[in-house]
Amino acid sequence: MPLDKSYLEYPHRSYGMDHDRYDWSMLTDRKDVNWPNGKKLALWVNVSLQFFPLDQKGVPVKPQGGMIMPYPDLRHYSLRDYGNRVGIYRLLKAFDKYGVKSTYAVNAELAKRVPYLMAALKERGVEMLGHGWNMDTIHHNNMEDEAGIISESLEVLSRYSSKEITGWLSPGRFESDKTPEYLADAGIKYFCDWVNDDMPYNFRTDNGPLLAMPLSKELEDQFVLLSNLHSESSYGDQIKDAADMLITEAYEQGGRMLALSLHPWMMGQPHRIKVLEDILDYLMSKEEVWSASANEILEHWQNQQ
Repeated sequence: MPLDKSYLEYPHRSYGMDHDRYDWSMLTDRKDVNWPNGKKLALWVNVSLQFFPLDQKGVPVKPQGGMIMPYPDLRHYSLRDYGNRVGIYRLLKAFDKYGVKSTYAVNAELAKRVPYLMAALKERGVEMLGHGWNMDTIHHNNMEDEAGIISESLEVLSRYSSKEITGWLSPGRFESDKTPEYLADAGIKYFCDWVNDDMPYNFRTDNGPLLAMPLSKELEDQFVLLSNLHSESSYGDQIKDAADMLITEAYEQGGRMLALSLHPWMMGQPHRIKVLEDILDYLMSKEEVWSASANEILEHWQNQQ
């Protein structure tokens, strides 16, 4: 028996997508983007600095990287702490060595717990993104006072930043139906939760416009190494292949963006930092690559739209 036509009738049913958050378009049909000094590929390196509580509740779910063993899961708790005590400093040295400008998504609770690290980042003048309260504060439809949690997270993080907080990455990339509205109302300019594009795009909310900055999940260290169980060498090859492909496209269709998502407890390990350095060396040796913060890339893109 054929389905009743009512199954295909629902709000926002339309060509290309079933919502009105943004205008659907093919990447190849959009206006060409030119990065500074004729560069073809904008490199956005985003480092997530996170706090996973030892007594993680996991409501409604646990994000990737959380506690998975019976309480107290000291093995995973202390490994995450390793990233914020040791691994991050290896990343900072690697960024300095290869001239990479990095952006940092920071849990507000972590900022309060590691003032020494926040002071070092503030001295470097880095750009920070709101990253929620902690990795056990997941945004979802039954969350109590989501707007208040977003506001408090941004207020706390702003104390430790040398620059205005204009970007956001939700913990675990989880959102409620109204998260974009709350972000826009809190003064956020762009968010990085949606990964449905290679370039920024305009996003609508009931509280005004947002800009979407897709932070690639496919090239995230956790996704490649932890979820897919690929080797470190494979991880490096995938990033290099992506860069080569995007540069090729950029010569034909206008500037492209390569977004790398890193976690210090993974890539700051002594057996992995060499792989990251090799990746950064490869990328920064290419004359087509422009290393910039998320907001710098977004502003250059927006000024050409």
